[in-house]
Amino acid sequence: MKPLQPFSAPTVGSLSVRVVVDSVFDQFMPKATHPMVAIEHVGRIRSNLNSTLAGEWGLSLHLESRDTTGTNQYLIDFGYTPEVLVRNFSLLGIEPERLDGLILSHGHRDHYGGLTGFVSHYRECMRKDLRLFVGGKEAFREKWVGSRDEEPASWGALDPAALHVTGVETVCCDAAHALRGPFTTGNIARRSFERVLPNTLVEPTPSDHFSEDERRGRLVPDRHPDEHATCYVVQGRGLVVISSCSHCGVINAIRTAMAVSGINKLHAVLGGFHLGVAPPDYVEHTVAELKALQPDVVIPMHCTGRHFIAKMRTEMPGQLVDWNTGSRFTFGI
Repeated sequence: MKPLQPFSAPTVGSLSVRVVVDSVFDQFMPKATHPMVAIEHVGRIRSNLNSTLAGEWGLSLHLESRDTTGTNQYLIDFGYTPEVLVRNFSLLGIEPERLDGLILSHGHRDHYGGLTGFVSHYRECMRKDLRLFVGGKEAFREKWVGSRDEEPASWGALDPAALHVTGVETVCCDAAHALRGPFTTGNIARRSFERVLPNTLVEPTPSDHFSEDERRGRLVPDRHPDEHATCYVVQGRGLVVISSCSHCGVINAIRTAMAVSGINKLHAVLGGFHLGVAPPDYVEHTVAELKALQPDVVIPMHCTGRHFIAKMRTEMPGQLVDWNTGSRFTFGI
């Protein structure tokens, strides 16, 4: 994996985030406005009325930022399957040849599942020096799912060999790393009340930092050391934090972004906040902590859960923005 360069958070003039894959698609999503973000929802695709956007469990976001040097584009996460990702990418008219890089938030199939197939489909028209930015080598570890009542089953792993065949170079970003437009946080500091909620299990991997249980070969709860957030500093607005799944906690992700960038003004936070499995008091605590950070815009997606959204409607209605597969949000207006 390629080594990192010294970190300094870049600044952009504007940022557009397009939801390429998520589980929600409502063709009749009503128009919406907000003083701090331009909102564009997509219904019928007039250029192709024989097809429609598709939803599936997973997440993929197209990021386009502008600064004094021009425009930069990235794709963060890749949904569960390449079929849905390629379908929506095409219908939305996004040009793969203009992608400057790929970012994987963490090693779960609903975020990496479409990656290899997507790259293989478009490889001939993509830049030859295309790179994938991951939060650590643990992104390639096999994951297991199960509960007390059932035997664990393998959820698979992102195959680095298959990725290598496509000619994509992997860059390990376990520390904060500046790209052309965004920056990644590196490892997320665990300092809030948040904890890793029930999710996947992992096998042991030879390494000094793994626990005794892992070294003995037991399946143990995944701590997600590879999870990182992707962020932008929007000029005159502040931080936009994209926390795709927030296994390490959305508050932890925000505070880590603030710490590494030196920017304390939170303009927006969006992504999956992984609160669908959280008890009510945990959700309430999260909303209270988020409210104290005073974001201008909150866009909960993917695994956030309906209880968080309901609580936001009562506690922070002026900051909450609804989303849809195909929606585009532009900051820096």
